[in-house]
Amino acid sequence: MQLNQWRESGQFLDIHHQRIFYQTEGNGPVLLLIHGYPTASFDWIKLWPTLTKTFCCVTLDMLGFGFSTKAPKKYLIKEQAAVISALMEHLKVSHAHVLSHDYGDTVAQELLAQHLEKSLSFSINSLHLLNGGLFPETHRALPIQKLLLSPIGGLLIRFLNKNAIRKSMHNIFGRNTPPSDRDIDDFWALITENNGHKYMHLLLDYMKQRKQYRERWVGALQNASVPLRLTAGIADPISGAHMVARYRALIQNADVVELADIGHYPQIESAELVLESIFGFNSSPTNTNERINKIYPY
Repeated sequence: MQLNQWRESGQFLDIHHQRIFYQTEGNGPVLLLIHGYPTASFDWIKLWPTLTKTFCCVTLDMLGFGFSTKAPKKYLIKEQAAVISALMEHLKVSHAHVLSHDYGDTVAQELLAQHLEKSLSFSINSLHLLNGGLFPETHRALPIQKLLLSPIGGLLIRFLNKNAIRKSMHNIFGRNTPPSDRDIDDFWALITENNGHKYMHLLLDYMKQRKQYRERWVGALQNASVPLRLTAGIADPISGAHMVARYRALIQNADVVELADIGHYPQIESAELVLESIFGFNSSPTNTNERINKIYPY
């Protein structure tokens, strides 16, 4: 499926006076997929056809990303969690498995914290994390991210272009699994949709929030009452082998699947291995009768 087809097959929902793009497809236990920075839900496209044969998949473009509302502001992780909670309530989902990546991991940590507090609109059955900055002390931001987060970020963002995105993506993908030209075109199209490239530096505020809420978000993983798995590309310079080592040190009985030579985007670089890990983890998912009440037209 191409990007334009992905958009045409999706839907929009107004949540808290903001327009949110989302997709639902399939039958079975509900699986919520949460994307990372700076891309969008289309990141899951290589997994989508297989996952929707087993799961009722739900994904969205979070605020500031993809086809959803983009504004010149710093979005809070808690805002993103509130949007997801509202979407799941709209879809009448009471239980879901969660698969997340990068920025989406941080949002998933906040959702897990709310699950533990019993303040979330749905219950989390399991959480499967891909590469992401789970611990601020091990997150190695790219030089361009550090610059965009600095006081001169607003000036530098004016010079952001597709070539800069191409260079950054090639730096974080595995050496043998680089992004294709089409991948780069899709990344750039999603970033520039609704002039989103002008606000990318503001979205990076999540790195500061990770430090501010470290105790809450790391604590959510340490105190999790649901199954957890981390599947990580070890060659990722941002959150690869060094992050995995920290995860093993802090999370008791850590369930980790290491993908050798894979970088920051395992779902794009090695979809087959990620699918194998997903189905191995969810081979006996709880609440197998949970379904979405289909509210979208065919």
